[in-house]
Formats: sequence, structure tokens, C-alpha cells
Amino acid sequence: MKTAAIICEYNPFHYGHKLHIDKTREAGATHIIAVMSGNFVQRGDAALFDKFTRAKTALENGADLVIELPERVSLTSAERFAGGAVELITALGCVDMLSFGSECGDIAALREASGAIDYSVHTDFFSELIKRGKSYPSALQAALLEYYTDDVAEIIASPNNTLAIEYLNALDNAGNTIEPFTIRREGAAHDSDSAEPEEEFVSASLIRKLILSGEDYSSYAPSVSAPPADISRLERAVLAKLRTMSSYELEEIFDGANGLGTRLYKAVRSAKTLPEVYFLTKTKRYTLARIRRAVMCAFLGITRDFALEKSAYIRVLGMNTRGKEILSAAENCTLPIDTSLKALSKTSRSAARQANFTAKCTDIWQLALENPGRCGEDFTTPPMIIE
Repeated sequence: MKTAAIICEYNPFHYGHKLHIDKTREAGATHIIAVMSGNFVQRGDAALFDKFTRAKTALENGADLVIELPERVSLTSAERFAGGAVELITALGCVDMLSFGSECGDIAALREASGAIDYSVHTDFFSELIKRGKSYPSALQAALLEYYTDDVAEIIASPNNTLAIEYLNALDNAGNTIEPFTIRREGAAHDSDSAEPEEEFVSASLIRKLILSGEDYSSYAPSVSAPPADISRLERAVLAKLRTMSSYELEEIFDGANGLGTRLYKAVRSAKTLPEVYFLTKTKRYTLARIRRAVMCAFLGITRDFALEKSAYIRVLGMNTRGKEILSAAENCTLPIDTSLKALSKTSRSAARQANFTAKCTDIWQLALENPGRCGEDFTTPPMIIE
């Protein structure tokens, strides 16, 4: 038995994700765990489909066990996103391999880039760029070009490479023996919203666009019958929440420090739409992705301290027969593990706080549907079981 973990969002699951699972099996994995974001995802958005629907699709296409990466982790920076997910797979105690996609497809090159980053961010040159208002990614890119060859700098210019490096760092920081494995990412660029004729793999961004506009997407992803969520349906609720928050409260959200919370506070005084909030907050220092995440953290109530809390449990969203074998192999798991959020909420005070927050996020996500669902479904929805 060789168990691999894949950290994912599957927003939505597409055929590029299936290729990743298949390649992971070809590399020797007999059992595959998907550590999947809940109902809000790292791009600062509501997930297109609910987490149980996405878990079912993943199980139907090669995953064996799906566990939840909660919103207080999925809506944070790449570093915390990776660290929080690795924390869960380490706690399981039965994971042999962490499999992830990257643009370069080379562990050695990613490790070299990781070392280069660690050196560059501690230089006076990098510090000076940050003081001048450069964003972290652009300052890092400039520092790498200053001290290293172009090929090293090119590696961190690609989003999947950046996340891959954080996975390697998280594994090293956890001090475990989980083996990293990467496959080269195929198809369109990360956020491309177009496709070439006969292109087999397209971006999740394009697929989301097709689904929300009611167009056929079956060439790129398994068809899903569940209704899609659209963040635009939450727009006024988000704006209302932001308008009631003080500058201090906005500075206390994850990533709200160093001026971003203050800029958000000023932006929401005049913005009438979410795109306006993003536009008025944007500077050279703050990327759009960071701003979107900060807005969602403010809306949902994810403070810096809450985001950095250790996970109090592992919640299973779905499994097949091999998934049950993984759970049997996780007999020495260091965290409570269950399919029932209600049962997990009773295991400790921190578990109750985290579980209730996850349930609240689902209640809010329901309002992004054309026909909103009721409250409390996270405590009553059964896991997806595929035989």
C-alpha cells in the first residue's frame, strides 16, 4: 500500500485533474487522498459547486478519500494554504507521497528556486523594493534576477511553481518523510479564459466561465448536475459587512496588516461594487488575488490568529473502498477524524469553534446559489460513499 495525497480545490474538477491522478497512480500510488478546499477557495471566491458535489466527482474520477481543507486555511496565502494542508496529511500518519502539479515538473529545480527565494527575501535589495511599495511577488522577481540566472527567476513567475515550492517548504518544516512528487502541468495558462481549437486541457477559469454562462463544457470536464454558485449574488452582503468594519478590524484579518486593511477601509467608503473595491484598493504592493482573499476573510471573519490556528480535527467528505482502507491505515492519526462535523465539534473547544465556523461558511455559500439552500446543512449532509 502506497498512499499519495493531492492538495486541491477542484473548482471545478476537470480532465487535467484526472490526468494528475492517473500520473500519480503510474508513479506507484495505490491509494489517493484529495485534500480539498471547502466552499470558498483561494482565489477569494465562492466555490462553483458545493464541496460534497466536488468530492463525489473526484471519487468518480480516481480519488479514494476526500478530506476538507477548511476556509480559514483555503482563503489564505500560498504559504499558509500549503502549510495547513500538509499539517492534515502529516496528522494522518499514513501518507507516503505528496503529489502536485507544476509548470517546470522538476523537484530539483523547485528546490533550487526555494533556496534562491530564501536568500533573496533577506537581502537589503529586496527590503528596499518592499519599502518603495513593490508587491511581494514583483520584489521577489526583481531580487532573483539581481542575484540569480534568468531560469531561476522564471520558475517563480508561474503560479503552480510558486505553490509547489510552498509544498516543499511545508514538508521540510513538518520534518516528516513524505516524498514530494510533481508532474508537469499541461494545457492553458493558469487563469486563461480562452481555448485553442482541439485543445484537450483548458484552465479552470474558462470552465467556470462556460458553466456560469450556460454553455457546453463537457469536452473539458465531467458534467455536474448540481446548481453553480456565483459570488455576484453575495455582492451586497459582502459590501454591507465591509462597510460596518472599522479600520482596526480590517487590519486584523489575515493579510490585512502592513496597510492593506487601511486601504480596504478607505475603498469601501465609496465603492458601490466589489470590482470597485478591488480597483480602489489595488496598488503595486497588493496583488488582485491578495485583495480578493482579504475581502473574503473580512466578510467571513477570518482573522490572522484564527487562520494560523492548528487544525483540531480531520473531516472526511467522501470515500470509496480504497478510501476505507486508508482510514484503517490511519489508526495512529493524531487528530480526531470523522465524516460527521457535529461529532467532530464535540471533541474539543477549538474543534467546536472551527466546526461552527465551517458550518457558517456553508450557510453563507448557500446564498450564492440562484435558489438558496437552508442553514445547517453542513451538520446534516452525509459523506459521499462510492462503492
